[in-house]
Amino acid sequence: MSKTLTRADLSASVYKQIGLSLQECNALVDSVIDEICTSLEQGDAVKLSSFGTFNLRKKKQRMGRNPKTGVEVPITSRTVLSFNASNLLKAKVNASLAGKK
Repeated sequence: MSKTLTRADLSASVYKQIGLSLQECNALVDSVIDEICTSLEQGDAVKLSSFGTFNLRKKKQRMGRNPKTGVEVPITSRTVLSFNASNLLKAKVNASLAGKK
């Protein structure tokens, strides 16, 4: 089973690489994540060079179907968050996974 990367893992990595106190590293990681969230809440796209882009998309109302009963139900319009990985990130991931085979 693969491991999930958490905020604590990110903070620990910053702590090892930069040497700030662990408390400062936690604050730094939280600050970056908060800034990303604030930009998305304002409706802005967030582009992280060599990583990817977070976008908001508006989806229109549509008709869906309950898979158990087959009854049609309206699905309300909503805004969804999407992430598009950069070509560099895709290449790194694919190269890494190809090496594990």
